[in-house]
Amino acid sequence: MHRHRPIASFLNVRRHQSLYLPSARRWRSSQTTISEGTKTPLPENALGQKSKSPFYFDTGYALYAKRPSQPFPPPFLSMPSGSFSDPLSTHNRSRDRRLYVNGEMIRGITNGDDAVLVGENFIGANDGVGAWAQKPKGHAALWSRLILHFWALEAERDASVTSTASTSLEPNPVAYLQTAYEHTLEATAAPNEWKGTTTACGALLHHAHEAASLEPVLYVTNLGDSQVMVVRPETQEIVYKTTEQWHWFDCPRQLGTNSPDTPQANAVMDKIKIREGDVVLAMSDGVVDNLWEHEIVQNVHESMQRLTHKNQNEVGGDAQEADGRMLDVAKELVKAARNIAEDPYAESPFMERAVEEGLAMEGGKLDDISVVAALCRRRKG
Repeated sequence: MHRHRPIASFLNVRRHQSLYLPSARRWRSSQTTISEGTKTPLPENALGQKSKSPFYFDTGYALYAKRPSQPFPPPFLSMPSGSFSDPLSTHNRSRDRRLYVNGEMIRGITNGDDAVLVGENFIGANDGVGAWAQKPKGHAALWSRLILHFWALEAERDASVTSTASTSLEPNPVAYLQTAYEHTLEATAAPNEWKGTTTACGALLHHAHEAASLEPVLYVTNLGDSQVMVVRPETQEIVYKTTEQWHWFDCPRQLGTNSPDTPQANAVMDKIKIREGDVVLAMSDGVVDNLWEHEIVQNVHESMQRLTHKNQNEVGGDAQEADGRMLDVAKELVKAARNIAEDPYAESPFMERAVEEGLAMEGGKLDDISVVAALCRRRKG
């Protein structure tokens, strides 16, 4: 059965002609399993662990890398075991887990050239540009991870001021990202010079006073072609999604070496009213280049329905109290995207865009696939 984008969801986006032809080569990743979890590690003294916000994210993430992450170099990784391997990545979880920059444990997890961060009120998915692996001192995974780390660190610090129910202060995610960008430039400058670029996409959960109650508000910031999408499972609708930013086909806006883009000039921030029970997805382009929007929504809805039925049958309670609900959502999306990415004959959004540019291509797009799924919840008490 052929997969295709429904006419109603087609977006006619003007693009410049690509300068190269996508490769038709197909292979399967050496990684055979999907990495997963509920939250990415934080140090014990992290401010974000003490959030007083009336709302929080119930989370899960799933990751699949097309190739192992490039090892993190010193001074970001000390070598007590004699290895440079990045332990907070999808290809090695057995070695020392300590990665540091400026005395802080590096937040997030690396997935190929992607990086994700999963917290109680902030989630993000960055996509490092893999072509840097072919350049001297190129390290896309380091750039995607450091940008996300410093971004989350700024959000953690500000949350200690803005997260209480009584505050009228608003967060400023674009300012946080600008600071993260500047810190990453400093951290990767001589004598520890490393080059790279990355897209950036994150969602910060906050709140607003509505009449006599507090309601959840989402601050979404995007630069490039990763995506945040808000899905309302019960009605199977997309409440919101970010818009991709391109210089030309397959060249998104990106932060880093030789790029003209900066958060202050190019990042887009949207403030969205959401509801309890909405699912917020942060995804790298390995997902959205392989799955149509309606497939993502359907996948989320079916995952939530399965959990509802399973919980009602096994424990007789509310499915929202079942462990692993967002983990299942994330895993199913990664599986679906991977199936298309490795199919040389599948119809895919990336293939459609390539054809629109006059390029000969068919099948899915082989890429790192990263999904963070977060359910908006209200704290009890």
